[in-house]
Amino acid sequence: MRDSQSERYKDAGVDIEAGYEVVERIHKHIRQTMKGQGNFDHMGFGGLLPLGGFDMENPVLVSATDGVGTKLKLAFLLDKHDTVGIDCVAMCVNDVLCVGGRPINFLDYIACGKNEPAKIEKIVAGIADGCIQADIPLVGGETAEMPGFYPVDEYDLAGFCNGIVDQEEILDKSSVQENDVVIAIASSGVHSNGFSLIRKVFQIDNAQALQETYDELLGQSLGEVLLTPTKIYVKPVTELLEKKLVKSLAHITGGGFYENIPRSLPNGLGVAINYNDVGILPIFSLIQRIGKINNHDMFNTFNMGVGMTCVVDPHNVQETLEILGEHGERAYVLGKVVRSNTLVEIDGAGYDS
Repeated sequence: MRDSQSERYKDAGVDIEAGYEVVERIHKHIRQTMKGQGNFDHMGFGGLLPLGGFDMENPVLVSATDGVGTKLKLAFLLDKHDTVGIDCVAMCVNDVLCVGGRPINFLDYIACGKNEPAKIEKIVAGIADGCIQADIPLVGGETAEMPGFYPVDEYDLAGFCNGIVDQEEILDKSSVQENDVVIAIASSGVHSNGFSLIRKVFQIDNAQALQETYDELLGQSLGEVLLTPTKIYVKPVTELLEKKLVKSLAHITGGGFYENIPRSLPNGLGVAINYNDVGILPIFSLIQRIGKINNHDMFNTFNMGVGMTCVVDPHNVQETLEILGEHGERAYVLGKVVRSNTLVEIDGAGYDS
């Protein structure tokens, strides 16, 4: 029985007892992410993670942090909070993969105007779901009630992920050569980037805008499609890394193709892509039509249906595609590496809207 409470602090907008309720509510979700590799103590000051069992000569720690961005605005409008946690995990663990790392734990930070335990539980349940998909423990987190700083019905969400990789296994983009093949792994939708533009295009300032349906969305509402959580690629990509099939990886996030794919290439090389070979998802065609956005800006803002790219040797293409397919991923040849000063050339895309 805790004897920690403050009526004066509660009058100022911070409810300590609500914080205790949150801890009790989320404990079961955190436990689901544990498989003996983590230790969660709700009275402790830090999460513990044993580092034994990694068969590495020179282990290197990989760290990543990210948030969900203004996609949260849609969650507020629809009062749907059980998927944005998956987005938060995905944005971090997918980045760790891109250096060849294996994600090993996750922590979250939730800042809100008013601590509503039931809402916080939904957020953390989503985070736990993402951790289960990534096969990592949720070892800790923080919920900060900040009245006067955030509106009472809003919050921000950030995540922090550690990974580990043997120094000899760190992906080295200098190994990429001309005529290597670029493989696309499909996204689940918009993921967690570009929502400031999306909210402007569809004039999303109320729930009604998100309940609209469009022919392109095949019976789903706009809100349902836009809140589809970011795909987590840990399991399929980890197998590719273990089998040494990948030379470099790119997580297609903010900046789209033009910013992210070049990060997986050495100087002097670019990627040649045919526009018609890109598996563009219907939501992007809708965004482009309604917003009258040219092709270049679309590919420079959104993932366009490609959540991650892998550069592989031509001899490894078939095996790579088979492994991804076995994991249920839609993967295909996107383009090839060419000697060029143009980092990403999308033939047929141009600037037409």
